Amino acid sequence: MKHTRRNFLQLSAGAAGLTMFGLPTAFAQTTDNLVVAYSIGVPSWDPTTGPSAVNPKLQAIYLSVFDRYINQEADLSFTPGLLTKWGFSDDKSKIHMTVREGVKWHDGTPLTPEDVVWSLERAADPKSGNPGQFVWGKFGNYKIDGNEITGDVLEYEPTVFKWMAFLTGYVLPKAYFEKVGPEGFEKAPIGSGPYKIDAYQQGAYVRLVANKDYWGEKPAYETVTIKFVTDAASRVAEVESGSSHVTFEIPYEEFDRLKQKAGLKGEAFPVADVGMIFLNDVGPMLDKNVRLAAHHAIDKKLIIDRLLRGYGVPLSTLETPEYEAYDANLQFPYDPEKAKELLAASGYSTEKPVKFTIQTTRGLKPKDYEMIQAIVGMWRRVGIEANIEIYEIAKHFELRAADQLAPAAFYNWGNAIGDPTTSTGHAMFGPSPHSVWDSQDLIDKMIPLWGEKDEAKRIQGWKDVDAYIMEQGYVIPLVQYVLPVVHSDKVTVKPVAHGDVVPADMKPAK
Repeated sequence: MKHTRRNFLQLSAGAAGLTMFGLPTAFAQTTDNLVVAYSIGVPSWDPTTGPSAVNPKLQAIYLSVFDRYINQEADLSFTPGLLTKWGFSDDKSKIHMTVREGVKWHDGTPLTPEDVVWSLERAADPKSGNPGQFVWGKFGNYKIDGNEITGDVLEYEPTVFKWMAFLTGYVLPKAYFEKVGPEGFEKAPIGSGPYKIDAYQQGAYVRLVANKDYWGEKPAYETVTIKFVTDAASRVAEVESGSSHVTFEIPYEEFDRLKQKAGLKGEAFPVADVGMIFLNDVGPMLDKNVRLAAHHAIDKKLIIDRLLRGYGVPLSTLETPEYEAYDANLQFPYDPEKAKELLAASGYSTEKPVKFTIQTTRGLKPKDYEMIQAIVGMWRRVGIEANIEIYEIAKHFELRAADQLAPAAFYNWGNAIGDPTTSTGHAMFGPSPHSVWDSQDLIDKMIPLWGEKDEAKRIQGWKDVDAYIMEQGYVIPLVQYVLPVVHSDKVTVKPVAHGDVVPADMKPAK
């Protein structure tokens, strides 16, 4: 279909009148058309700019419509996407890329190397609002020769090709975008991905239709409707009633119950997603004793066993076992008595507690709010009194970008590419827009690692930084998430370590 502003809005408005966002139950019960109940809506259809571009939960939706430069497999390995070849020159002064031939945009026009260069240059432009500009801006002076692209390394960035398979790493259509502008693109977006947008109602749903000209494996389902169901209990009801075929991010007790029901199945697998508590360098968090006490007081295993029903991996750093800089020797112990000693050294006790606010989402991740409730209870027993403030995920991004988070703030940090710069690095590097801890000691330790050309030295350097952060108590890692997926037994869902469970990978059960 040709996406004009008129037909896009007409389709959206017309679908709004259908039962439950355009989906009567009888429709959902057939698997010719796949229905997914998703935990978050799409606030923007430009996957390269603004806070939405770095929200890990939106990537599976974006990947349904748009293609990245480089693909990533279920085991976190990298394979050709819109680029079939890529790399650095021997002296690391240039990059080279080969663009796949025969790819078409959803409007039928060919995808060209000019689209790739334009997308890279736009991503590097600070005016574009690309949150990954600090990566994309390190390359430039691109030249095109047939389907080959070369560019200069303005500042060495060892992870650039990993970023091409990560957040903001999407290719957009140059001619179409320049014709309709940012506002026009939001109203009628097109990509080169496995599905085209057929209808969209903000906050309600998006309906996708298969891209017949897709260059990769053709999707199994002609139509996919993704309902935006932010309430976990409602997602449970969706899949249990048959109104949706697939849902994610539900409470684990519901996962255990539903996977036993006739007609349903369940998959649960570790993903590159870390539950963590950001500590902001304000108020009581300037006291090292308070930071370390807050960490020592948390019984992570108990939280996983009781609240997450065993679905989770306790963490001491922002690296999971699948990440390149994971060090099993770095372990932070649960020790409430040590927490009391540290607080006492700073003049605090259960009778005279240190007080601060902790922010959290509620329902975005399984048991997120309940975990913070449990942690606040653990803190209370050692001399910490924390007030819980609930916020939406969009508010978290807004406050984090402005460096205005509370002294403590719960978040789930995704790092699908497994590199330490995209876990510890951007979460803890003060100048990054994604960090709120700004102490100069940590900045000085990280700066040499960003451009380190010796890969073994780079990874070891990040392990050393992780150890230092743990010793100083600059962040509180909690758990590596296990993603619960419940689905109809007529649908198969492939486990993926990066966590992007995309409809294009779902297939009818045999």
